Amino acid sequence: MLQTLEGFQSFETQHCVTGSLRHIYEFHGYPISEEMLLGLGSGVGFLYWHQKGMDPFYGGRANFERPGEEGLEKTVGRRTGVRVESHRTGSAARAEKELLGMLTAGEPVMIMADMGFLPYLELPEDYHFGAHSVVVAGYDPESRYVLITDRDAELHPVSWEDLAKARGSKHKPFPPQHQWFSFDLSEKRPPTAEEIRQAIRDVTKGMLEPPISNFGVKGIRTAVKRTLKWPQQMDKERLRWTCFNIFIFIDYAGGTGGGIFRYMYARFLQEAADITGESSLADIGEQMHTIGDQWQEVAEIFRQAHEAPDPAALLPDATSRMKVIADQEQAAWEELTQVVGG
Repeated sequence: MLQTLEGFQSFETQHCVTGSLRHIYEFHGYPISEEMLLGLGSGVGFLYWHQKGMDPFYGGRANFERPGEEGLEKTVGRRTGVRVESHRTGSAARAEKELLGMLTAGEPVMIMADMGFLPYLELPEDYHFGAHSVVVAGYDPESRYVLITDRDAELHPVSWEDLAKARGSKHKPFPPQHQWFSFDLSEKRPPTAEEIRQAIRDVTKGMLEPPISNFGVKGIRTAVKRTLKWPQQMDKERLRWTCFNIFIFIDYAGGTGGGIFRYMYARFLQEAADITGESSLADIGEQMHTIGDQWQEVAEIFRQAHEAPDPAALLPDATSRMKVIADQEQAAWEELTQVVGG
């Protein structure tokens, strides 16, 4: 019989990674907001990416696990006394064995999966995005179905075969590599005021001193220039699809909490103000919320471009607004640096 693990509660979330983390933390008796998880994990930034053969990409996240960077999940753990381990394997059999072992032990499992292979999302057949996080919260060995919690509050039954496809997808640029996480909350604790300040410093540095011009505030300005060149680089139908993708990458529907994560970060700064006693953080949080509003206006223009007879005609409006946003973000991140120190 397919049923949820004892003690597991599913709820609506905003972003797949912070939502999955919150499900794990809450299951283990550590109430925490997604906003705090995002902020503690130094998880906000900006990047413009256009890999050959792929559609252009706007991203509002930062701190992805790779050589030299521990990733949001482990950063959050370090600042909350939680030991977080990341696991990958090229073996579907090993991935299945580890998952079943954790579920049998009564432990929900945070995994990475390609959205295109999760049937309940009902995405176009050729759409793939492997940097999507979900939690497996139940399993029936007879029917070989699992229960998955995603960003909505519903628990979704997914066959083991579909789950294996989603975990083992080879589609670029973010193949999930059967990745899963394990957590030890035996020494969990609240974050300190200094850890919150350091988390903010990490983000401001990434926005103001990026390693390449595709990241941070420079990345927003790079996106302005590159976006205006799209009509020369792709036909009208691909441009229309690209505009829809950019809308999704900014909007709440794409798992950003709205405003390309700026709304979530604004609320984190409000929480941070209470913990650190720095009331000016809340004031900057209000500025960040306004910047989120500006990003939502940009998202709406891209959505309209997707539906327009000539999508290229709307790009100058979107990019002119992004120039203003870049200046606003520059000022906000510089002010944050003054508050928490560089």
